[in-house]
Amino acid sequence: MKITFILPGYGMAGGIRVVAIYAEILQQRGHQVFVIAPPQEKPSLRDHLRGLLRGELPRRDAQPSHFDNRAVKAFLLDQSRPVEASDLLDADVVIATWWETAEWVAQLPPAKGAKFYLIQHDERHLSPEQTERVKATWQLPLHKIAVAQWIAHVIRQETSSPDISLIPNSVDLAQFAAPNRGKPARPTVGLMYSQIVWKGCDISIKAVELARQAIPDLRLVAFGFDLPSEALPLPDQTLYVQSPAQAELKQFYTQCDAWLFGSRIEGFGLPILEAMACRTPVIGTPVGAAPELLAEGAGILVKAEDPADMAQAIQTVCAMSEQAWQTMSELAYQRASSYTWNHATDLLEAVLERATAVTV
Repeated sequence: MKITFILPGYGMAGGIRVVAIYAEILQQRGHQVFVIAPPQEKPSLRDHLRGLLRGELPRRDAQPSHFDNRAVKAFLLDQSRPVEASDLLDADVVIATWWETAEWVAQLPPAKGAKFYLIQHDERHLSPEQTERVKATWQLPLHKIAVAQWIAHVIRQETSSPDISLIPNSVDLAQFAAPNRGKPARPTVGLMYSQIVWKGCDISIKAVELARQAIPDLRLVAFGFDLPSEALPLPDQTLYVQSPAQAELKQFYTQCDAWLFGSRIEGFGLPILEAMACRTPVIGTPVGAAPELLAEGAGILVKAEDPADMAQAIQTVCAMSEQAWQTMSELAYQRASSYTWNHATDLLEAVLERATAVTV
């Protein structure tokens, strides 16, 4: 098949990572894959100065992307604008990956391919000023693919549309799988640092501070794209690395008794699977795919917006015997290892092939 992915931008967001993985595997399987995106808009002088005042480094001209060092490259338009038919080759399939790109895809002629919409979040939360436009894209005549059960449920409730396929996100076991291991010598938890409010980093940080009242030597490891700010400082005794290489992420997960996932909202939550593949149990809020992934002892679900409940879960995991912790660790690994990108791509191929067969 000739397959086109249309991205809203080119960078390090988790949704772009998902598309990069699919594009690479599909190309390895013999499909012709084309990826296109508008360039990221440069910040205004005012935004640039505000960033410097917050201690942020100036943005480089060439931004890193999940397409770096992959066989599939993303083609960038010359300016920030909608993707049009004249930008694209004729194809069998064209896939929107964000609500704005769904609007673009809906306008394309049939020669550009059967139309799909990969939905990775309830994007009304990410674009609150465009809530009605986001919701309207769910009504467009595009076959919808949801990455988590809760997203499919929301769309069905809002639209009564049966035209939704569920293909959960997965984990690269070659990158993240870790051998059997024991508990760390020193109690340690980890988190992904972000100043985005809905990521709930403040909840996890507060939970660490509360847990230290019972575990004074509790250590925190963290990584993220932002420099820690005065508004959201990391506690003392934190090992923090900004923008580590993808190959280094495993080292953070494998140091921990538990990984903290404090999001207020989330599309899926890729760090949950990454940590679990590294045999690290996850303590998470009930958003995204966490309720399915952490069920049956593979982790601990805690109450939303409740640092005290997360702190109690930290104490529970850190107090576990070696045998009890290894049992939970093995359950986490087994759950994660059942989600592979090759299997997800099998499902995606089947959905695309069914649609193209109908179109033909």
